[in-house]
Amino acid sequence: MDWHPDILGDGFEACSFEAAGDDGVARTATLVRYRPAAGPDTKASGRRRAVLFLHGWSDYFFNVDLARFWALRGYEFHALDMHNHGRSLRPDAPGGYVGDLADYDAEISKAIGVIGSGGPQPELTLMGHSTGGLVAALWVANHPGAASQLVLNSPWLEMHGNSLVRRAASTMVAPVARFRPEAILRLPERGFYWRTISSSAEGEWALDDRYRPPMAFPLRAGWLSAILAGHAKVARGLRIEIPILVLLSQGSANGPFWTEEMRRTDAVLDVNIIALRALTLGRTVTVERIDGALHDVFLSPPKVRADAYARLARWLRGYAEGDAASTAPP
Repeated sequence: MDWHPDILGDGFEACSFEAAGDDGVARTATLVRYRPAAGPDTKASGRRRAVLFLHGWSDYFFNVDLARFWALRGYEFHALDMHNHGRSLRPDAPGGYVGDLADYDAEISKAIGVIGSGGPQPELTLMGHSTGGLVAALWVANHPGAASQLVLNSPWLEMHGNSLVRRAASTMVAPVARFRPEAILRLPERGFYWRTISSSAEGEWALDDRYRPPMAFPLRAGWLSAILAGHAKVARGLRIEIPILVLLSQGSANGPFWTEEMRRTDAVLDVNIIALRALTLGRTVTVERIDGALHDVFLSPPKVRADAYARLARWLRGYAEGDAASTAPP
């Protein structure tokens, strides 16, 4: 693999690669890794541990604090910018588009192969945010034994409301998705969540608008159909055997107009239905509801995200690390 310095600066490297799925189509993805000068400390446990992070839709990996948190706990941190996203965007491809969530499988598997090539096979934690959380859950369910833990940060496991809304939406979008999968659906655009996180607006995070546009990429029929199909699989139950942590905000604010509540709630998902759907993922599921958290709990205001990191650290001590390192979150 051809690693080169990444846009995130010191300690971060990236490499792009192609992976072909069952349909034979080669798609470009980009693996990012964090290699601090000291390197991961494996002496305390004698085990090699790694984490692979999957971003949400119309997003990319940029949270250096998240990488440092995992590195301080002795994990080799990696993130994957999946095809048609972030560092993997290509001029001739529709940003954010996927016609089947299984199209991500090949690049995830190849990334995990790259991670494992540097020594003994590591214990892998797969972590996903929003749509990446849905993708991660489906991938783990389809690849039993490949990961040891699953951490989901506000995973998009269901539409707003309930399964009846999803079924109605599936019925309406299916004909368009079948014959014109890349057709753009004209739905209201809202940049409320971007407003709360971007330093170009009222947030604290420096975002590259090419990779994470304020109004997101155009919503296409084939993409929405793929998401709805993924939701249906979750609703039927995934029977995942490994421990699962689901981090969610305590509340949602999903209205059509800006409200101040959006500064301390999830302005994207209905967190109550997500909490219910989380219980269909597997046999050992921990749900942490974090007061004041945004859609990405690790982009919340400092005190709130400190709480999220503390809860993640506590869960890791119990389910992944035993009596190993107990480094405090940043």
